[in-house]
Amino acid sequence: MAAATAAAEIAALPEPRGPLRRLCGDLSRRVRLLAPLLDDPSASASPPLADALRAARDLLHSVHHGSKIYQAMRGRDSLLREFAAVNEQIQAALDQLPYNDFDMPEEVQEQVALVHSQFKRAATRAEPADPQLARDLAWALSDDKPSVPALLMRVSEKLQLETMTDMKRESVALHEMVISSGGEPDGCVEEMSSLLKKLNDCVITQAPAAGEAPGMGRSPSVKSPIIPDEFRCPISLELMQDPVIVSSGQTYERSCIQKWLDSGHKTCPKTQLALTHTSLTPNFVLKSLIAQWCEANGIELPKNKANSHDKKAVKSSDYDNAGLISLMNRLRAGNQDEQRAAAGEIRLLAKRNVNNRICIAEAGAIPLLVNLLSSSDPRTQEHAVTALLNLSIHENNKASIVDSNAIPKIVEVLKTGSMEARENAAATLFSLSVVDENKVTIGAAGAIPPLINLLCDGSPRGKKDAATAIFNLCIYQGNKVRAVKAGIITHLMNFLVDPTGGMIDEALTLLSILAGNQEGKAVITQSEPMPPLIEVVRTGSPRNRENAAAILLSLCSADAEQTMAAKVAGGEDALKELSETGTDRAKRKASSLLELMRQSEDA
Repeated sequence: MAAATAAAEIAALPEPRGPLRRLCGDLSRRVRLLAPLLDDPSASASPPLADALRAARDLLHSVHHGSKIYQAMRGRDSLLREFAAVNEQIQAALDQLPYNDFDMPEEVQEQVALVHSQFKRAATRAEPADPQLARDLAWALSDDKPSVPALLMRVSEKLQLETMTDMKRESVALHEMVISSGGEPDGCVEEMSSLLKKLNDCVITQAPAAGEAPGMGRSPSVKSPIIPDEFRCPISLELMQDPVIVSSGQTYERSCIQKWLDSGHKTCPKTQLALTHTSLTPNFVLKSLIAQWCEANGIELPKNKANSHDKKAVKSSDYDNAGLISLMNRLRAGNQDEQRAAAGEIRLLAKRNVNNRICIAEAGAIPLLVNLLSSSDPRTQEHAVTALLNLSIHENNKASIVDSNAIPKIVEVLKTGSMEARENAAATLFSLSVVDENKVTIGAAGAIPPLINLLCDGSPRGKKDAATAIFNLCIYQGNKVRAVKAGIITHLMNFLVDPTGGMIDEALTLLSILAGNQEGKAVITQSEPMPPLIEVVRTGSPRNRENAAAILLSLCSADAEQTMAAKVAGGEDALKELSETGTDRAKRKASSLLELMRQSEDA
């Protein structure tokens, strides 16, 4: 049944969007046409077909959730190869399947044979590029070209980044791609971020003015916007105002599912699965997306349920209203023991679930916890900074923490606190730095030097927290300069030379992002980097070999002396092997480096 399960998961995926939507749509359609074949137990139990359909599912899921800008700018070729490989894998699985001998109607066998031939053609057919999109992207990314709204709108439509919701998702996808890639993917993060900002400004300009009543200022011939299916309640099919999640994982409008439960039902209306409990968890992420969609389309949601929702939110936390007030009073006016105990309770409550994080913040805990960061009691300070870390997991709380002037005090904890407090201070700064403008604020508050100190002398966990925070902060160019001036490169090179410290992964990740900065490149060059980097290319893990090649390419580009140093260190043989056995990105970097070495010899 594994193959049938994978096919069902593909059928349940949302409609494809973005520059690769035709490829995604074709692959999904072909898999859906195999559904009658998968009703046969022999086909559904076929391991090669199950593996192939799982690969198709994973690829479609990756493209759906991935950055559309990256797919158009840099990722197209590698993704085209992945689509070709998946089509070929499904074709090979069908080759091994004697479906003509199955007990199926003749028309079903003909349909399967037709789809089989389609997969065979798709595995070898080249997808034509979009020259207009390529020209538009080149113009939009050029600093010396004037901004043309019509051109940006054309790019926006082709990438299907046309609403504020689309922009929010694209921003999240770009951020997650940078984190998961262990460095700037192909060094193009700043270009992609710049394009996203231009498209975002263009969409905002085209959107209805804030406060404009729905339909106001529009021609009567303009159609009402189509509500996305994921924004509709599965019961009422209306736009959700107060979406909540049941134990099966499905989301419904609160009033609709509550009526269902009050009628005595114990199952999920959509999946018919038995509910393990009847608690309703607010889906704040979806509610935020719906609000953004409404704002972008000039639709005003009724607000008659706001007050009742606030009361339910408090009741659904682990403390009632009186309990939260008591906690706040102990934080505000209690003696040191009471403050320590209250901060410890909030630390645990905020870790437990999203409702607690919302209710604790709404009760006014954040400014009180920020004050306790300056406590002379080490344990109170640890509780306070960890509570803020847990509260910051909820997106809306990040702004409240920053607005309470927490960043300078968190930096002070990072400098002078206990090891546990320093670790959690670093993790808190990482959490807050997910918001781009906070990267600037955190760097300006002097966080980089104490993070480097923690990177060098912290516990194993503290070193990892520091490296993660520094990496995220260094996505902003100004923080790269701060890190270089604070001497981080010397420490990172020491990690490479002595890998027994267990920080080689983090060192390479950070060096890969710092090497893209001129100051960083100059300092790395002075530290005799070639021998340890070439050694990583020879013997490292796939990700580390990839990062080492990226660093080498940054150092050797337009620098014949470094190119020759890499060759003298034995780089040519190591890079030849990498160009054959590395990841796709590593192969590209290795090939570029080998070409630089060849050009250096010719010169």
